[in-house]
Amino acid sequence: MHDMIHFHALATPKKKAIIDLHTGEAYDYRHADQRVSQIASYLLKAADRKIGARVAVISRNSALMLLLHHACERAGLIFVPLNWRLATPEVAALIEDAQPSVVIWQKEFEAHAEPAFAYAGEAGRIEIDGSGENLAQEEPADFVMPEGIDENDPSTLLYTSGTSGKSKGVIITRKSLTYSTLNFALSAGVSKNSVSLCDMPLFHVAGLFAVARTPIFFGGSVVVSQKFDPVKTFENLTDPKLGITYYFCVTQMAALMREKNAPGAMKKLAHLDVLQTGGAPNPPASVKAWAEDSVRMVDGFGMTEIGSAFSMPPDDMSVIKNKAGSVGMPSPFTEGKVMNAEGKEAGPNEIGELWVRGPSVTAGYWNKPAETAAAFEGEWLKTGDSARKDEDGFYYIVDRTKDMFISGGENIYPVEVEAVLAEMPEILDCAVIGVPDEKWGEVGAAILLLKGGKKSLSAEAVIAFVKSRLAAYKAPKHVRFVDDLPRTPSGKVQKHKLRDSWTG
Repeated sequence: MHDMIHFHALATPKKKAIIDLHTGEAYDYRHADQRVSQIASYLLKAADRKIGARVAVISRNSALMLLLHHACERAGLIFVPLNWRLATPEVAALIEDAQPSVVIWQKEFEAHAEPAFAYAGEAGRIEIDGSGENLAQEEPADFVMPEGIDENDPSTLLYTSGTSGKSKGVIITRKSLTYSTLNFALSAGVSKNSVSLCDMPLFHVAGLFAVARTPIFFGGSVVVSQKFDPVKTFENLTDPKLGITYYFCVTQMAALMREKNAPGAMKKLAHLDVLQTGGAPNPPASVKAWAEDSVRMVDGFGMTEIGSAFSMPPDDMSVIKNKAGSVGMPSPFTEGKVMNAEGKEAGPNEIGELWVRGPSVTAGYWNKPAETAAAFEGEWLKTGDSARKDEDGFYYIVDRTKDMFISGGENIYPVEVEAVLAEMPEILDCAVIGVPDEKWGEVGAAILLLKGGKKSLSAEAVIAFVKSRLAAYKAPKHVRFVDDLPRTPSGKVQKHKLRDSWTG
């Protein structure tokens, strides 16, 4: 069942698998394999040997989280990492949905864990200190996967990041997890020689699967950091002792690294095989700025529901520059198409909804048959993202379908305006939303975060700049400067919160 840690423990036992920058732990593949066996045995007992039982984990990034993930898979349990940044009532709602037989938490998150005590007995309540060394040491180191586990069985339950409201539990089967891993590796060039830095949260699809799991699948190495810091992350990426070759981040993280480090310093990242971005469309200006520093910044597209599914090819800098703003092409085991409002496949550069199918696509939403049925058209998952495909087969995410607004009868896609705003040197980050207007129905509002917290930019200058590059009706009618933008842990702007708090 694709137990790759065990495979690499036999093939390359002394190769480094996981390094934890916070605890200092380092696991070669032999040690990792032994610890996964011990933890798998321990968890299966704690779950009263119920195959398919859920194991909820509330923890900051750590090597232990990765060991727990692989241990659940080996034991036939379902790994459920929960977002510790949520409020306790929000976590309680996810726990009620998952009903875990085992809950594992770091002491600081005990309040988050308590709602799980209604489902987990005494044996299933496990407090950890962040290190994996003291857990399950008395268990056998040669545990094998129980009989009868199928590739279509759920392996992981991930809750969506909530950009539009209430989270849903996305079922990730063993099969879909394997193909998502293959998609990412074949698109981004991850191999046994890759060393990946993971400071994306491990309760998110990008951190857990793309950044952390993919290198391990191929026998590479993962360096785990508890969090992103623009200066410390840059130091880690350029540390020859760590030897990082691959890094994934959301576009805001890349922008912060450029702002918080010395001018011209980003040239030191030219050694990276790939600087992959995702989570939100990457403005073409950003891709080109990194290209000038000889850094291969490639954007991609994925979702909790589909895993890694699209990516720019990383090998040709001219393609990266010429197709800046694109999320690339479908990965090898993914099919995509753009469907227009008439229910027909859109022509080149015609905007419609992106549909995806393939073996990496989710089996559905946990306990939500109606939402599952609504998300699919046959084998095709309807992503809810507006997109277009150019004449060369490269895809561009135009916006979330729900974020598009109509002003005076014209469709306006905020991402298009945001890409122009990103060209202004004073702007660090931005979000454009549609807000009510008596005359036009809706108009654009630009919410801006300026570099260095400066307030030297005027609303009039912002509007004039957009009008110099786009049709006047696309320019925002309102401009507001803020100190921060509400985001999910994966870095996506929560535009529904901006719309809900808008007061005109």
